[in-house]
Amino acid sequence: MIYFEEIQTRKKLSRIFAAYESTFPIDERRDETQFLALLENPDSFIFAVKNEENQVGYLILWKLKDCYYLEHFEVFEEFRNLKLGAQILTELKDKFGNIVLESEPSQLDEMAERRINFYLRNGFSIISEDYIQPSYGPGKNSMNLFLMSNFHVVDAKNLEQELHVKVYQS
Repeated sequence: MIYFEEIQTRKKLSRIFAAYESTFPIDERRDETQFLALLENPDSFIFAVKNEENQVGYLILWKLKDCYYLEHFEVFEEFRNLKLGAQILTELKDKFGNIVLESEPSQLDEMAERRINFYLRNGFSIISEDYIQPSYGPGKNSMNLFLMSNFHVVDAKNLEQELHVKVYQS
């Protein structure tokens, strides 16, 4: 059974932050100070993803006006290819409803194409192929990503603006 345990102290973040740093490219992640600041932000949530008693991954979620934004999502390497990702997304949608996320364009490489197809198989659709993720800070680049959702987005530009202001402070 998949469930989410909200992380509220720095002590429980060490494995999550280590995986986060090794998995996501520098331009697609926060530095340690920014990451730890998520604990203090009332609109951001870091969850350990558990299956029975095993911590199998984590996710970072933001509360937006009309939905939740899945900023980062990872199944730890030793638990990959067990169909947990689909179970996690199902539980996430059941618990939080409307979800939006960013993903690398499918034409980038084979992994990006597989990731996009994974989200498409699990009820998400591409709402913008021209989305620009702002830089996470000095020395980091903005990224051209696909913006995806599991619900009909009426005004994608307004949603993008909310993401830029709330999540990236840009």
